[in-house]
Amino acid sequence: MYTALRLAERGDSMVGIDNLNDYYPVRLKEDRLKQLESQPNFRFAELDIADGAALNALFQQEKFDRVVHLAAQAGVRYSLTNPAAYIQSNLVGFGNVLEACRHHGVQHLVYASSSSVYGENASMPFSEHDNVDHPVSLYAATKKSNELMAHSYSHLYGLPTTGLRFFTVYGPWGRPDMSPILFATAIMKGQPIKVFNHGQMQRDFTYIDDIVEGVIRTLDHSATPDPAFDRAAPNPAISSAPYRIYNIGNHQPVALLTFIDTLEQALGKTTAKEMLPLQPGDVPATYANTEALHSAVGFAPSTTLAHGLGQFADWFHSYYTPTFL
Repeated sequence: MYTALRLAERGDSMVGIDNLNDYYPVRLKEDRLKQLESQPNFRFAELDIADGAALNALFQQEKFDRVVHLAAQAGVRYSLTNPAAYIQSNLVGFGNVLEACRHHGVQHLVYASSSSVYGENASMPFSEHDNVDHPVSLYAATKKSNELMAHSYSHLYGLPTTGLRFFTVYGPWGRPDMSPILFATAIMKGQPIKVFNHGQMQRDFTYIDDIVEGVIRTLDHSATPDPAFDRAAPNPAISSAPYRIYNIGNHQPVALLTFIDTLEQALGKTTAKEMLPLQPGDVPATYANTEALHSAVGFAPSTTLAHGLGQFADWFHSYYTPTFL
């Protein structure tokens, strides 16, 4: 929603795609769409990217110049119980997007990857130069697969692609299966918050406005081949193809208990904490090195947690009314 709003505000014409599935309440998705209804240069198409024929027909009709691909089956824990959804959306769907871009002259594809690709890597901060061969969830594996698939299309067909590894995005209108809404709902209901790994977790929480700024700037900065690429000693961060990968994180890892305390302050209420072990698919910490992003587009996220959670709390209070909770 936020990326579409920014593009519309600057005058770009676009089509937004979503299949409006019921992974979480459709009401939230529909209410997001209402925020875009007043934009005359925005049109919505209800479409599943796993439907290759329908997606190809849309690309043929619209003649897109650039594509921002943020559609995916998200969530680490859901991938443990419903892997087929990830195969269809994140692999089949992404393959369809690549094919549509290839055959319809798209000038640049920007797509969402994830900090989850770093998996068992314990070298901090995470850098695009790091090896990412050890994912710890199927969700992470599909995101690494997307990067590999994109590289092959960049190499074979000259399609410029840029993958953005998002680090723990939060803000208004977020998914209800993510920690801010789960925690906020528990706090406002007076229910205990489930705190995994006994609170020994750190996340590089990144506010939605910073994510959008990074998406827009990279969209305007098309990937090009890097002449420094050495096939004898290949660097994962660069390529001889028009292909790039960037981290988008706040470069400020925060302890999970600090995040909860700051959220409680923003909401004006506290609740109990239930300490639990680390969950399968989770990693203890994330921390983004954003030097490559800053060097390429002159931007790196910097929104403070207090400001971001203040904005989130204001929205939460207005959207999730007591009767809805």
